[in-house]
Amino acid sequence: MFPARAQIEGEHIDTGTNHAVPSIQDTETAAQRDVRMHWWREARFGMFIHWGLYSIPAGTWNGQPVPGIGEWIMNRASIPVANYKALASQFQPTAFSAHDIVALAKSAGMKYIVITSKHHDGFAMFDSEADPFNIVAATPFHRDPIRELAEECRKQDLKLGFYYSQDQDWTAPGGAALKTGNHDLPTHHWDPKQDGDFANYLHTKAIPQLNELLTNYGEFPAVIWFDTPTDDMTPELAGGLVTLLNQHPNLIWNNRLGGGYKGDTETPEQYIPAKGYPGRDWEACMTMNDTWGYKSYDTNFKSTETLLRNLIDIASKGGNYLLNVGPDSKGNVPQAEIDRLHEVGRWLAVNGAAIYGTHPTLFGDEAGSFSTSEKNDDGKPKFIPAWNWRSTTASDKIYVEIFKWPGNRFHLEKVPRTVIGAYLLADKAKKPLRIAKDATGIDIALPDKPLDPIATVLVLDTR
Repeated sequence: MFPARAQIEGEHIDTGTNHAVPSIQDTETAAQRDVRMHWWREARFGMFIHWGLYSIPAGTWNGQPVPGIGEWIMNRASIPVANYKALASQFQPTAFSAHDIVALAKSAGMKYIVITSKHHDGFAMFDSEADPFNIVAATPFHRDPIRELAEECRKQDLKLGFYYSQDQDWTAPGGAALKTGNHDLPTHHWDPKQDGDFANYLHTKAIPQLNELLTNYGEFPAVIWFDTPTDDMTPELAGGLVTLLNQHPNLIWNNRLGGGYKGDTETPEQYIPAKGYPGRDWEACMTMNDTWGYKSYDTNFKSTETLLRNLIDIASKGGNYLLNVGPDSKGNVPQAEIDRLHEVGRWLAVNGAAIYGTHPTLFGDEAGSFSTSEKNDDGKPKFIPAWNWRSTTASDKIYVEIFKWPGNRFHLEKVPRTVIGAYLLADKAKKPLRIAKDATGIDIALPDKPLDPIATVLVLDTR
């Protein structure tokens, strides 16, 4: 079923760490955690939005394409602070529509949105009294898109969360900076204006802005999504942020704060772990093309088939799928991303019961196996995924999402429940499928062709 939890209602969850400032994860009971995480576990699918000043250069600086992901252009091109800040005067995203973006997420079957309120470039996409380098004070736009998204999420019944780069801030004195996207490399600055004391930055900008985000938008954020902690974030400094987070007991936050805090969710980036994270809530964040922030020339978009099968694979392992869009400098979501989200939404409108609120597979081998000869870069056996089918479960159902149609029968071995009926989820009539049982398992009779070319869902009623 769902990741292993304490079975005694009053039992505290062992986080494995003694913090000077205990977090809510350190002190809540398993039952309290289940209540706090309930909506998130039911959701399974969310929209990530990477949007900021980096959408103006859109991957090009001084007439030259800059390698790497779009939102890292300041770092990758070593753009001086003053030059980068000057981009704010050009930021006029008049095409931005909070209604349209929330409606897009909803049409895709997504249940929540997480937007970059401040990325590593230090530019706040919200009205901030703590620092004037923000979309309201520093641009001709003079609007707070975070507030507009919050209003629309209320109207359209989606949850809203905020990404916040708590550690790296390339335009604030003292903000730590990673040399490249490789988090193992040492910190560095490329402009004297970045020099300063990290603790001072944290207390004069990061913590005050986080407080603004936590208090100025009503019931939101439902999620705070931290990113790229460095060694500068000591347990003591992280404790200052945790003190603030603890004032919001329903908040969910991830494992990227730093300082030894595990948060609520594991966050594999751009990959799906072979077996998920048994015992932990987790969320795979992934792009549709090769970048998070908008790059005008990145047209390497994944197919709808890949996106859907990623979603199914993740759900089968008990995780959530946080799928990114990167609006341009006018606020437009690229059409290729819109098209794919609509296609995913059409599948979920028919087959959503196999995703939302489901638990991991009762089988496991269908996802693939570890190679006996090939190794990963770390020397461990390489996982070789299989793409024939996946499975998710509910209390009285087993869902089998079939990718490769097996012909007119589907065989399952070692079914851990008693199967009392079968039908195809996309079949409005729910016509019963014949079930044959023998010593090797069960066979379910199928039509000659799938009902959906990407994934047809077989439902097994169980007891």
